[in-house]
Amino acid sequence: MTTPSSAPVAGSLPPAPDAKIAMGWMHTAKFLTTAAQLHHLPPIDVPEIAFVGRSNAGKSTCINTLTQQKQLAFASKKPGRTQHINLFSLGKQGVTDAVLADLPGYGYAAVSRSDKVRWQQVMVNYLVSRPGLTGIVLLCDPRLGLTELDEALLEVVRPRVEEGLKFLIVLTKADKLTRAEQAKVLSITRLQAGGGEVKMFSALKKQGVDEVAQLLWQWAHPVLPATVASEAAPEPTPETPEDSQPN
Repeated sequence: MTTPSSAPVAGSLPPAPDAKIAMGWMHTAKFLTTAAQLHHLPPIDVPEIAFVGRSNAGKSTCINTLTQQKQLAFASKKPGRTQHINLFSLGKQGVTDAVLADLPGYGYAAVSRSDKVRWQQVMVNYLVSRPGLTGIVLLCDPRLGLTELDEALLEVVRPRVEEGLKFLIVLTKADKLTRAEQAKVLSITRLQAGGGEVKMFSALKKQGVDEVAQLLWQWAHPVLPATVASEAAPEPTPETPEDSQPN
């Protein structure tokens, strides 16, 4: 894997690419690995973007829609039963420049309490300590709004967000709301997002797909900070006395 030029810096997003470029980049997603425990995940030296959310929030559908691959992310017939972290690589010409992390859905009632507690701890450890984590996408059903578990997750990641971690709330299944309802939910969720972005999303009507893909591309391709760029630039060659004299 290639190492990015620099770590993402708050407020240093590049201009949004053409939607075709972003969607073409998302389409390069390939399964990388899966792990049942945090310490089984390989070290990643490129930006890593995590998808999290309650079971039945439409997380797998969102990933599959963004990558234009019907079965890339596995949607279990029994919500809450998928208990692995799955990584997918992104990048053209065989060069990995980002990784997507699909975290297990949380909050489903059919899962035993011990499993809930164990996976909540795994997720907290991942979100707090994963070194290459660049951004988090929280999937939320707008008909339910942010639940207590969603708000607890926001509190967990807040310190990292304040340090520059990118954050996006994707309101899935937008096609089930009227335009007026969408506007109302967007307004409320933006107040709850704590500085993160909020996008409406519908896999059925392809609403918000391009915009989310463009934002993720920006997250994975941060602009070099001015100080780093100036240090990397070659120093001008000083003039000699002869060079400064007129012809």
